[in-house]
Amino acid sequence: MKPEFREKKIQRRVIYRGKILNLYVDQVSVPGSGRHIREVVDHCPAVAVVPVLPQERVILIRQYRYAVQRTLWEIPAGLVGRGEPAHEAAARELREETGYQAGRLEPLLTIYSSPGFTRERIHLFLAQDLRRRGKPKLDADELLTVEITPWAGISTMIKKGTIKDGKSVLALILAASRLDVRKCA
Repeated sequence: MKPEFREKKIQRRVIYRGKILNLYVDQVSVPGSGRHIREVVDHCPAVAVVPVLPQERVILIRQYRYAVQRTLWEIPAGLVGRGEPAHEAAARELREETGYQAGRLEPLLTIYSSPGFTRERIHLFLAQDLRRRGKPKLDADELLTVEITPWAGISTMIKKGTIKDGKSVLALILAASRLDVRKCA
């Protein structure tokens, strides 16, 4: 195996410090190539949950996303609080966004959302044995609706680009594989 290639940070300039992210411009030394610039978004870790209901149904949400100026189909997701374990954040986000509580919450995978410029990690979970615990409790700035969708339609939604959110696409495919849902794969 080849030795791991690493770039060395020479200097960091803070461009922005925010509530959920910081933006840096780093000057790095690249072996055999000299000095280069790297723009880095340091983002809070996040969770995303595939909530599965009986009769081969899954809970999706439709949420307006300002950055892309449209409403997207997604799975419930949100930020991990400081010091909060990822599985607790996943359970909390599921309750807040859908009103459901999971009897079983299993990790699927932890991913980097876009490692070319951000360190954001997203912990993906599968939620089963769901129980309705009331209405969603949304943050003041959240605009979303809860949609119950048959697994049979998920594959078509992904293939047609109806579901465009990367974390949701991956988590739904992983959950379908874990559950051996042939209609989604």
